[in-house]
Amino acid sequence: MNFTGVMPAMTTAFDANFNVDHGFVARHAQWLIENGCSGIVCLGSLGESSTLRFEEKLAILKTVVLALDGKAPVVAAISALSTAESIELAQAAHRAGCQGLMILPPYVYKGDWRENKAHVAAILKATPLPGMLYNNPVAYGVDYRPEQIAELAAEHANLAAVKESSTDVRRVSAIRALIGDRLQICVGVDDAIVEGIAAGALGWVAGLVNAFPRESVDLFNLARQGRTAEAFELYRWFLPLLRMDTVPKFIQLIKQVQQEAGVGSARVRAPRLEVEGDELAATRKAFVYAQNHRPSTVQASKEF
Repeated sequence: MNFTGVMPAMTTAFDANFNVDHGFVARHAQWLIENGCSGIVCLGSLGESSTLRFEEKLAILKTVVLALDGKAPVVAAISALSTAESIELAQAAHRAGCQGLMILPPYVYKGDWRENKAHVAAILKATPLPGMLYNNPVAYGVDYRPEQIAELAAEHANLAAVKESSTDVRRVSAIRALIGDRLQICVGVDDAIVEGIAAGALGWVAGLVNAFPRESVDLFNLARQGRTAEAFELYRWFLPLLRMDTVPKFIQLIKQVQQEAGVGSARVRAPRLEVEGDELAATRKAFVYAQNHRPSTVQASKEF
């Protein structure tokens, strides 16, 4: 598969009892693809993977694979406390019909490069699926440096991409300087997408796309096509929302925006709690401002 275009890091919908709402998950995935997204990433940080049991993770993957019915690839995020559980999840994702893996460092224990390299290698060897390395030192405390990424790429043919979420767009250029086009590079923070594309990124694993898919796809395409003036008009409008993807409560904020947009619920699993007070007011204000100041050239997403 190709790790290109706009791939939502899809949120996980919960019902009133905080069980996974599989009906909504299926429709949400379909709606994102209908609005031009190129694939779906399940079980990532935004999908609240750390609160999901193994059986729930596998059930979500099966739901999305069935819902998309081959129309777009499904990528399973692989994150766990242990390498053994990560391998088990990767193999289960393969059996469930996923077309790719997004590989995270282990939770809790950070490890050194020797340990982290062994962890990633074990997951890549566990299935024939193409893998995307997720580099997010801000959130996970593990930083895969460009030279380390190049080392992994040289040793593992099925390492196909890297999701670069260091927030430093210079990393895109640094990786390309070492290995050229060997890996497809994706931007993993919403408010660096135009700059990341200018540096050579080919994909966007996005967050606010969960509520604004058409707008996200149009922004990506304008930037890729070098239509700078149009891209920056859309970008400037979108940035107050996109910046919600880069703060500690990004899950709560993005789910709240989904609720405001009528495409989901703000429910999150504890220990997270829905935003309230000033945080809720600020989120709603940003959403209302965006709705009331939408540039005439910005196409709205299809009705959910």
